[in-house]
Amino acid sequence: MMEVGKTGTVFKVTIGILLIAILIGVIAPDALENITSAAQGFIANRFGWYYLIVVSVFVVVCLYFIISPYGKIKLGKPDDKPEYSLPSWFAMLFSAGMGIGLVFWGAAEPVYHYATNSPTVTEGTDEAILEAMRFTYFHWGVHAWAIYAIIAICLAYFKFRRDAPGMISATLSPIMNTEGGLGKAIDILAVTATVSGVATTLGFGAVQINGGLAFLTGLPNSFWMQFVIIAIVTFLFLLSASTGLNKGIRILSNVNMILAFLLFLFMLIVGPTLFSLNLFTHTLGKYVQTLPSMSFRIAPLEEDAREWINSWTIFYWAWWIAWSPFVGTFIARVSKGRTLREFTTGVLIVPSVVGFLWFSIFGGASILLETEGTAAISELATEEALFGTFEHFPFGIVMSIVAITLISTFFITSADSATFVLGMQTSNGSLNPATKVKFTWGIMLSATAVILLYSGGLQALENTMIVAAFPFSIITLLMIVALFKALKQEKSKMKKESKQAK
Repeated sequence: MMEVGKTGTVFKVTIGILLIAILIGVIAPDALENITSAAQGFIANRFGWYYLIVVSVFVVVCLYFIISPYGKIKLGKPDDKPEYSLPSWFAMLFSAGMGIGLVFWGAAEPVYHYATNSPTVTEGTDEAILEAMRFTYFHWGVHAWAIYAIIAICLAYFKFRRDAPGMISATLSPIMNTEGGLGKAIDILAVTATVSGVATTLGFGAVQINGGLAFLTGLPNSFWMQFVIIAIVTFLFLLSASTGLNKGIRILSNVNMILAFLLFLFMLIVGPTLFSLNLFTHTLGKYVQTLPSMSFRIAPLEEDAREWINSWTIFYWAWWIAWSPFVGTFIARVSKGRTLREFTTGVLIVPSVVGFLWFSIFGGASILLETEGTAAISELATEEALFGTFEHFPFGIVMSIVAITLISTFFITSADSATFVLGMQTSNGSLNPATKVKFTWGIMLSATAVILLYSGGLQALENTMIVAAFPFSIITLLMIVALFKALKQEKSKMKKESKQAK
């Protein structure tokens, strides 16, 4: 077995795959866009049903862990204590898990569903407001966090309780031999999916920083501006990466939460407070009530509705799956010592409710501006919707500056966390990967984001991610099977030991 901390086949092959993709993107950007678009279309149309069922399975498994006797099992040895306080733990998993996405889509997604393309009702109506919020909650709620939780549980259980390497392949050891080529192929796939998911989010971050600067200052909104932004942020997150997990990432995660809370509080006070809180309360009930039907909605007889599902729900499920090896590995790394029940409840419920509040405050404000005819927020570019909303409230410039700062720190934290996770996954599960390995991954992440933006903008990012997520979803199902087999073995062993003790 390869020594922990050493790079090997997984590192070399994935770097090679990415270099080839980057080269194609430079030489023939249209070809890269066409290939990813065709593959994305095929997967979304032929396997949309599969994505809905798989993600729903993840939710059911997580809920089972909360109520089952397995919930008492620790993600670690029986005497292990949590390494981080609850506030720091929530800050780190939230920064890694949703960060840039919440800021990017906070005002944009609800108003788009309301005014431009409603999932089930006529646009611009009162019903469309409620539908917009309900489906936004659906995309950012327990389904998303269940995907992260499953990966994190499997990795943390096998790493901290069974002393296995912190690799995706190691979680499959109860059901297959992962020592040879098969295990390496699984890890290569996981790393490739991670890079595509992280690169997509970094692309969103660069586009929104550019959108905010363009909206406020008149600077051009262009690829070259986004390139400069990525270059600057790359330098900053590599600087952070060199300080280690307990300094750079932990401190920046706490800064993120403070800035996000200030922005949230600011908007809560100056925005339409009562409207947003009423909207949150009402649509939270609707979300809980209709969660089963939304989970399996594929619209086989309605072409327009099916197109909406492909563009939004399937896109999000693929995004979370592609993002999950990274977020799952990172959450597992910072969750040692927590019980399965405590972990699953914390990861599933708390970030979901915080996200719902976020969308209610920022999405509620953008929708109200639209309904009152004050501003056509839905006609702005997605990356400018938040800043267009701020423009119509007191201290809008201040909030825009805070938002750009928050996006930048989320960008740095996500990229920094990703270099740590990719270093871990390509150094045989090392909990403290070498700085040079993290630096290599940091540069590759930024280069991938740049090339995908160059070859087709955000659409190329989305296409690539959906393609990469599909095979990894199959691995995730196998991880669940392996986990339950391991838990069953442990339960039998504990019963046997208990009988012998008597």
